[in-house]
Amino acid sequence: MNYQEQDTYGMYKHRTDSGPGPGLMGANTLDGNDVFNLHDEDLGDIKEIMLDMSNGRVAYAVLSHGGFLGMGDKLFAVPWSALKLDTVNKRFVLDVDKDRLESAPGFDKDQWPDMADAAWSKEIHDYYGVTPYSDGRL
Repeated sequence: MNYQEQDTYGMYKHRTDSGPGPGLMGANTLDGNDVFNLHDEDLGDIKEIMLDMSNGRVAYAVLSHGGFLGMGDKLFAVPWSALKLDTVNKRFVLDVDKDRLESAPGFDKDQWPDMADAAWSKEIHDYYGVTPYSDGRL
Protein backbone atom coordinates (compact mmCIF):
# COMPACT_ATOMS: atom_id res chain seq x y z
CA MET A 1 0.00 0.00 0.00
CA ASN A 2 1.39 3.37 -0.99
CA TYR A 3 1.71 6.11 1.62
CA GLN A 4 -0.83 8.26 -0.27
CA GLU A 5 -3.40 5.48 0.02
CA GLN A 6 -2.77 4.99 3.75
CA ASP A 7 -3.26 8.60 4.85
CA THR A 8 -6.47 8.14 6.85
CA TYR A 9 -5.23 10.26 9.77
CA GLY A 10 -3.54 13.05 7.80
CA MET A 11 -0.09 12.03 9.02
CA TYR A 12 1.50 12.34 5.60
CA LYS A 13 1.20 16.08 5.20
CA HIS A 14 2.97 17.81 2.36
CA ARG A 15 6.43 19.15 2.99
CA THR A 16 7.15 22.80 3.43
CA ASP A 17 10.51 22.49 1.65
CA SER A 18 11.02 21.49 -1.96
CA GLY A 19 11.46 17.75 -1.37
CA PRO A 20 9.12 15.18 -2.90
CA GLY A 21 6.42 13.56 -0.81
CA PRO A 22 5.84 14.03 2.90
CA GLY A 23 8.61 14.82 5.36
CA LEU A 24 8.16 11.50 7.17
CA MET A 25 6.82 8.20 5.90
CA GLY A 26 6.12 4.79 7.38
CA ALA A 27 8.68 2.28 6.09
CA ASN A 28 5.98 -0.34 5.52
CA THR A 29 4.24 1.98 3.05
CA LEU A 30 7.28 1.69 0.75
CA ASP A 31 7.36 -2.11 0.60
CA GLY A 32 6.16 -3.25 -2.80
CA ASN A 33 6.65 0.14 -4.46
CA ASP A 34 7.85 -0.09 -8.04
CA VAL A 35 11.31 1.01 -9.13
CA PHE A 36 11.88 2.30 -12.65
CA ASN A 37 14.92 3.77 -14.37
CA LEU A 38 15.24 7.01 -16.33
CA HIS A 39 14.28 5.14 -19.54
CA ASP A 40 10.92 4.23 -17.94
CA GLU A 41 11.92 0.56 -17.69
CA ASP A 42 10.56 -1.48 -14.79
CA LEU A 43 13.48 -2.61 -12.61
CA GLY A 44 11.46 -4.39 -9.92
CA ASP A 45 10.01 -3.50 -6.56
CA ILE A 46 11.09 -2.73 -3.01
CA LYS A 47 11.08 -5.77 -0.71
CA GLU A 48 12.69 -4.36 2.44
CA ILE A 49 13.94 -1.12 3.91
CA MET A 50 17.17 -1.65 5.85
CA LEU A 51 17.81 0.66 8.80
CA ASP A 52 21.23 1.40 10.27
CA MET A 53 20.38 0.90 13.92
CA SER A 54 23.51 2.69 15.17
CA ASN A 55 22.32 6.04 13.84
CA GLY A 56 18.70 5.61 12.78
CA ARG A 57 19.30 6.25 9.07
CA VAL A 58 17.89 4.31 6.16
CA ALA A 59 20.87 2.48 4.68
CA TYR A 60 19.47 0.41 1.80
CA ALA A 61 16.35 -0.56 -0.02
CA VAL A 62 16.30 -4.20 -1.07
CA LEU A 63 15.17 -4.35 -4.68
CA SER A 64 13.70 -7.52 -6.15
CA HIS A 65 14.34 -7.92 -9.89
CA GLY A 66 13.44 -10.65 -12.36
CA GLY A 67 11.74 -13.92 -11.68
CA PHE A 68 8.04 -14.62 -11.82
CA LEU A 69 5.62 -14.35 -8.90
CA GLY A 70 8.52 -14.11 -6.46
CA MET A 71 10.27 -17.21 -7.81
CA GLY A 72 13.77 -16.91 -9.26
CA ASP A 73 14.10 -13.23 -8.51
CA LYS A 74 17.43 -11.73 -7.55
CA LEU A 75 17.78 -9.23 -4.71
CA PHE A 76 19.93 -6.11 -4.74
CA ALA A 77 20.82 -3.78 -1.89
CA VAL A 78 20.49 -0.30 -3.35
CA PRO A 79 21.87 2.59 -1.31
CA TRP A 80 19.00 4.77 -0.17
CA SER A 81 20.71 7.85 -1.61
CA ALA A 82 20.61 6.29 -5.11
CA LEU A 83 16.78 6.23 -5.13
CA LYS A 84 14.56 9.21 -5.92
CA LEU A 85 10.87 9.35 -5.07
CA ASP A 86 8.58 9.99 -8.06
CA THR A 87 5.37 11.22 -6.40
CA VAL A 88 3.57 11.74 -9.72
CA ASN A 89 3.88 8.08 -10.75
CA LYS A 90 3.96 6.74 -7.16
CA ARG A 91 7.25 4.90 -7.57
CA PHE A 92 10.99 5.19 -7.11
CA VAL A 93 13.52 6.03 -9.81
CA LEU A 94 17.00 4.49 -9.92
CA ASP A 95 19.45 5.96 -12.43
CA VAL A 96 20.82 2.67 -13.77
CA ASP A 97 20.34 0.84 -17.05
CA LYS A 98 18.58 -2.50 -16.83
CA ASP A 99 21.67 -4.36 -18.10
CA ARG A 100 23.84 -2.71 -15.45
CA LEU A 101 21.40 -3.68 -12.72
CA GLU A 102 21.45 -7.29 -13.89
CA SER A 103 25.26 -7.21 -13.53
CA ALA A 104 25.15 -5.57 -10.09
CA PRO A 105 26.27 -7.40 -6.97
CA GLY A 106 23.13 -9.19 -5.84
CA PHE A 107 22.09 -12.02 -3.60
CA ASP A 108 19.58 -14.78 -3.13
CA LYS A 109 16.68 -14.47 -0.68
CA ASP A 110 18.22 -17.27 1.42
CA GLN A 111 21.80 -15.90 1.49
CA TRP A 112 21.90 -12.24 2.42
CA PRO A 113 25.28 -10.49 2.62
CA ASP A 114 26.64 -8.88 5.76
CA MET A 115 25.32 -5.39 5.06
CA ALA A 116 27.21 -3.98 8.05
CA ASP A 117 30.55 -4.93 6.47
CA ALA A 118 32.40 -1.73 5.47
CA ALA A 119 34.10 -3.31 2.42
CA TRP A 120 30.76 -4.63 1.11
CA SER A 121 29.14 -1.23 1.70
CA LYS A 122 31.90 0.56 -0.22
CA GLU A 123 31.52 -1.86 -3.16
CA ILE A 124 27.75 -1.27 -3.32
CA HIS A 125 27.99 2.52 -3.04
CA ASP A 126 30.75 2.63 -5.66
CA TYR A 127 28.70 0.46 -8.03
CA TYR A 128 25.73 2.84 -7.91
CA GLY A 129 27.95 5.94 -7.93
CA VAL A 130 26.80 7.41 -4.63
CA THR A 131 28.70 8.47 -1.55
CA PRO A 132 27.94 6.63 1.68
CA TYR A 133 26.85 8.76 4.59
CA SER A 134 29.50 9.00 7.27
CA ASP A 135 28.80 7.69 10.74
CA GLY A 136 32.44 7.24 11.69
CA ARG A 137 32.58 3.57 10.65
CA LEU A 138 32.84 3.87 6.87
